[in-house]
Amino acid sequence: MSKTVTGLTETERESKESEVLRRIEERVLWLSTAMIHHANRVRPNPSGLKVGGHQASSASMASIMTALWFRQLCPQDRVSVKPHASPVLHAINYLLGELDESHLTTLRAFGGLQSYPSRSKDPDPVDYSTGSVGIGATAPLWGALARRYVEGHFGGAGTGRQYSLLGDAELDEGAIWEAIQDPTVSGLGEAVWIVDLNRQSLDRVIPGIAADRLQGMFAAAGWQVISLKYGHLLQELFTRPSGEALHARIDAMGNAEYQRLLRCSADELRERLPGTGSTSGPIADLIASLDDPSLLAALRNLGGHDIGALMEAFDTVDDTRPTVIFAYTIKGHGLPTEGHPQNHSSLLTDDQMHELAQRLGTDPDHPWTTFAAASPEADRCAEAARRLHRSEHEPRHPPAVPADLARPAPTGTGNTQQALGRVLLDLTRKAPDAASRIVTVSPDVSSTTNLGGWLNKVGVWSSTERPDWFADDAETILHWREQPTGQHVELGIAETNLVGVLGELGATWSRWGQPLLPIGVVYDPFVNRALEPWSFGIYAGGQSILVGTPSGVTLAPEGGAHQSITTPSLGIEQPGCVTYEPAFAIDTEWCLLAALGNLGRPDGASAYLRLSTRPVDQSLAAVPRDPAARERRRRQVTAGAYRLRRHDQPVVTLAAIGALIPETLAAAERLATLGHAADVVCVTSPDLLFRALQARRGLSQDPTWILDQVFPADRATPLVTVLDGHPHTLAFLSAIQNTPVTTLGVTRFGQCGTIDDVYRHHGIDVDSIVAAGLDLID
Repeated sequence: MSKTVTGLTETERESKESEVLRRIEERVLWLSTAMIHHANRVRPNPSGLKVGGHQASSASMASIMTALWFRQLCPQDRVSVKPHASPVLHAINYLLGELDESHLTTLRAFGGLQSYPSRSKDPDPVDYSTGSVGIGATAPLWGALARRYVEGHFGGAGTGRQYSLLGDAELDEGAIWEAIQDPTVSGLGEAVWIVDLNRQSLDRVIPGIAADRLQGMFAAAGWQVISLKYGHLLQELFTRPSGEALHARIDAMGNAEYQRLLRCSADELRERLPGTGSTSGPIADLIASLDDPSLLAALRNLGGHDIGALMEAFDTVDDTRPTVIFAYTIKGHGLPTEGHPQNHSSLLTDDQMHELAQRLGTDPDHPWTTFAAASPEADRCAEAARRLHRSEHEPRHPPAVPADLARPAPTGTGNTQQALGRVLLDLTRKAPDAASRIVTVSPDVSSTTNLGGWLNKVGVWSSTERPDWFADDAETILHWREQPTGQHVELGIAETNLVGVLGELGATWSRWGQPLLPIGVVYDPFVNRALEPWSFGIYAGGQSILVGTPSGVTLAPEGGAHQSITTPSLGIEQPGCVTYEPAFAIDTEWCLLAALGNLGRPDGASAYLRLSTRPVDQSLAAVPRDPAARERRRRQVTAGAYRLRRHDQPVVTLAAIGALIPETLAAAERLATLGHAADVVCVTSPDLLFRALQARRGLSQDPTWILDQVFPADRATPLVTVLDGHPHTLAFLSAIQNTPVTTLGVTRFGQCGTIDDVYRHHGIDVDSIVAAGLDLID
């Protein structure tokens, strides 16, 4: 074989490279293990509360992540790291010079390295926040979609693969399979998943052999499937006489039996490995030719721990479709706890750490020592750091969103869901720059949530243009034009996918300096299903608007199955999110514009809008005609509440949200005929009012002026609150002026029927509001 310019043959060069990567892998293993050891056994812990960490789970990923970072990745690539391997990521970033040594002792400490990778809280580079199983793994799929969207519309996002490193137990999560089967995913060739197939979950060795079934499910969804089961040592052993018998024996072996063999000495292994039957003798003869260290090493030589085999697998990835690599590994590989069924949260003892340090050539008294300068390992770390360096994207301010579209106040009958579609269309005319940044997403509910006009205007996003076969059908009013310039993303019926896409579209401002204004629309009864992954997206830095519509028991004919109760208080409880529930079309416009203006910026926030399909007389809004008075109303609407009816000497105040405003106004008129003047407050955001109350008490820095304008001390009266949702949402309003309160709302599952029937059933009808007011007055 010809010599290279360095004087080495290609085989010699590859062997030298593998040896350098092996030593880096060992250092990564040591550093990740030592970080967890320090957090649990060295750092003072006065409370005695378990600190935790996952040495075994980290160890099973050390080979895979070493091969990726120190050989495979490009600067444009993004990687989602499985939660329990966060110490491995920090160890790699430390060797790359991206993390100062002072942070290595702060794992799981306040203000230190987070328990799981966090884009928003960790001091070193983290591409995706993980920790919520199933959500972090699927994020790169939606990250790939968001990158394509940004690159196609504005440029600057480049190319690059999107990797997910996940544990095999994570494949039990439904979110995984909801994402894999979505039609938008099969064309994302930049998506590469690497499954850490260590066959263990938190509690046990997973029974059975599920890999073939899982691989078939990925293949059925159009993915390239690569099985990386054995390393080069075992593969070579299989080529020897009786090697096929050994291969068949290990292939047929159950997970638990294999894991038990890992706990055996060489003598025990020679007795157990051959098994029984006609092939036991030939297998025994084969392994008799190996010395003890070689036999023990061969048994552990799975593909996920063989860097050469990993690199070969990476080189076979087909970029025309998503790829999954099933990398067989050993939980706790290289540690005294390897293969133990209860090693998930186990920690090495001090003695075991000293033994590990001796075997890996490190100093336990100086655990954070890096490679010697000018050593091959140090040179490889420096080369990887240069190769993976990313240029910072210059942040771009999102286009200005007008606070008011200056349309005359709507008249006639309408609903807040209709207003959503109308505002989006108005923005294309009155604020085209802002409208060009809007991207809507829905899980197959576009036509039933009033997005049809918007879709006809901007088209549906697709990475390639597709024919609209109904374009010439005169009876088709929703035109499904799929093209790379479209601004609506249509998904299948899976709310988890919806908010996953929202999270990544909402993070483009920080990834590529291109802010988007993403709006996801879903039926409100299914918001709770989407809430946990949406919350995790907010935690990871994604800013978006989630619209729940239609909502509440106001969706009367649908019955209890489709009547949301708990969502009105969502914003009070969800960090990084403002909630609005407008009553009128004009309020919807102002709230939506305020929410859009708060996206795509470092100090921005997400928003949740709870809308309704209930027809409401828009003249009830009594929008002031005077420009200054109109602006005052707008400011109050977007700050949380306004007085809709005001009397000189009220004896009771009725505060209502959204669809219950008509009943509340009717109740006020009834009370007036009985000689009891009632003010009516229209609450648009319980969330913002609660923040203002907390600020008044010195518990936050939010503005408080809205409380003084809407609930002034000189107009304090007993209070009746009413909403189409759980009554606790507005119970805190009585604390503004320490007034008596009766809270009306929905506390039971719904019933089918008319609105009058359902409101009466739940005690939120006009009669119930009047009775509550009279009780407080008396």
